[in-house]
Amino acid sequence: MSDVNSFFSSNNTVGKLSHQDLSQTANYIKVIEAFARTSNQSIYVIDYQKKGFEYVSNNPLFLNGHTAEEVLAMGYEFYFKYVPADDLELLLKINTVGFAFYDQIPEEERSHYSISYDFHIQNREGNQILIHQKLTPIYLTESGKIWKALCIVSLSTHQKSGNITISKEGSGVVHCYDLEKAYWQKIEQVALTEREKEIIQYSIRGYSITEIGEKVFLSPDTVKFHRRKIFEKLEVNSITEAILMATNLKIV
Repeated sequence: MSDVNSFFSSNNTVGKLSHQDLSQTANYIKVIEAFARTSNQSIYVIDYQKKGFEYVSNNPLFLNGHTAEEVLAMGYEFYFKYVPADDLELLLKINTVGFAFYDQIPEEERSHYSISYDFHIQNREGNQILIHQKLTPIYLTESGKIWKALCIVSLSTHQKSGNITISKEGSGVVHCYDLEKAYWQKIEQVALTEREKEIIQYSIRGYSITEIGEKVFLSPDTVKFHRRKIFEKLEVNSITEAILMATNLKIV
């Protein structure tokens, strides 16, 4: 039977920490707290040595009706309580393949990689929501293991669980994991034209199609054409989903 330890790969076992390891972390939680307050993002910090959470923000998306303090105390038991069985198995699979991939990365590059994926959380009313998590290292040990990692939680732009990707900052390349064939596929990251980025940016600011047309000197029909191209490239069905996807992929 799976337990909390299942989430902590033997490939990333964090044992005794050196003085240099410990010196990295002075007051860093204050920075995380400030970021959570100003961005209103749902955030938590994982401590792989303690095998639990070190910080959980107050954003309700991830809390499922609990306080941040309660989720902090629950740690990974939160997943066992609120993630459906199939998606719990998926999370354990992601843990295994993610750390196996990470173990192949040169130590000096490891802090530049992030992994993202989607899974369901079932709320207290029995309804399921599909959420997106993006996890990136904050601190590594001297031996190159992930000691602490930041996870940002948002609503997923997809229709089903999975969608496992690993990307390196600034590389323009994404590695996608095929769950059926059990292998990583390397693909070029989605690229938007400058005009498409401009339309996304105005949409983020709340401008309507007509207002965007006035700003960029295009007809509403032309703006709609560019939006359709954006939807096709990002594989989404609405401008809200496009904004979330473009933000997650750091396209805008």
